[in-house]
Amino acid sequence: MRRPVSTPGPIAFDATLWDEPTTGIGLYTRCLAEALEAQGVRLDRMGARKSGEHPRGVQKRTSWTLATLPRLLKASPPPVYHALSNFNLPLRRTPGTAYVLTVHDLVPLDLPHTVSAPYRWQFRLWLARSLMLADRLVCISECTRQALVRRFPQVEPRTVVVHNGVDHVNATPLSEADDEFLHALNLPGDYVLYAGSLDVRKNVELVLEAQERLHARGRPFTLVLAGQAWYGSGKVEKRIERMRSEGLDVRPLGYQTPAIFYALMRRAALFVFPSRYEGFGLPPLEAMHLGTPTVVSTAGSLPEVCGDAAPAVDPDDAEGLAAVIDRLLRSPEERRALSEAGQRHAAKFTWARAAEGTRAAYDAALRHR
Repeated sequence: MRRPVSTPGPIAFDATLWDEPTTGIGLYTRCLAEALEAQGVRLDRMGARKSGEHPRGVQKRTSWTLATLPRLLKASPPPVYHALSNFNLPLRRTPGTAYVLTVHDLVPLDLPHTVSAPYRWQFRLWLARSLMLADRLVCISECTRQALVRRFPQVEPRTVVVHNGVDHVNATPLSEADDEFLHALNLPGDYVLYAGSLDVRKNVELVLEAQERLHARGRPFTLVLAGQAWYGSGKVEKRIERMRSEGLDVRPLGYQTPAIFYALMRRAALFVFPSRYEGFGLPPLEAMHLGTPTVVSTAGSLPEVCGDAAPAVDPDDAEGLAAVIDRLLRSPEERRALSEAGQRHAAKFTWARAAEGTRAAYDAALRHR
């Protein structure tokens, strides 16, 4: 194990999304901080909400970065400031402070129709400025690194890939209320689960189309959707309503607590995640960690992250997805083999390893400043 980063003070750590339970960046923030501190790195959590003092929402977080963060950094310059949410760096340098930026994905640039116009504009402007200032760019996958370098080739020497961990997933004890909720769902033992938001990018409609095709062939199955509505999800929600009115067993559950979320994931016969674009793709890796056979798409980082332990289909191939779902639901032996392969593969992704890579980025940034 590397020795703790040797600095004259704690790392200033962007905690503006610390208490956002529904975001992947919030989870990344909490898990990485815990792993870094376990390895002896001192962190000063900048922007963490205390009694509601830090506003939620992209626009308000940006205002905090513009108005408050520079003043805090100038008052007591840290050796490193680590921004964790794609572009959350101040507009100007803080003398004596190295800047590290984590880039998760380039969704607003690569799939502009999946986000609002104001956010797309803000992302483009702030990312370009942040890239100019960052001493090191931590990309959570090689896919994200390549996407970044294609658009901004000048940053390549400052990029490094540090994969997320997945060992935060555990068998969280269920409360009595959780047990009652799951029991009331009365789910069959062979249900198929999708977990994630219902926005266009996640491509939930491919799963719905596959379900309709199998239903028409006399091969119905129960589909559970554990995720909240998001930008552009209205079309998906209308389709779900129509399918339910036609007798298909689709169960939209909305956002669930981690305990219920992981219980649903662990008990599913299959986990299906056909996203059109992921910077990393944590939900399928979480399912694999829990031993649930997983099917993904060939898009974005999913082949990189899931490897050969999860069958992959083209994100436009509803017939291919229907065939894989049907085959796996018919074959307990193949599901068992995928379960074992998935657990072996997911074991490679730990937050301790992510912390090691992040510490190396801090060291490199300190040398670069």
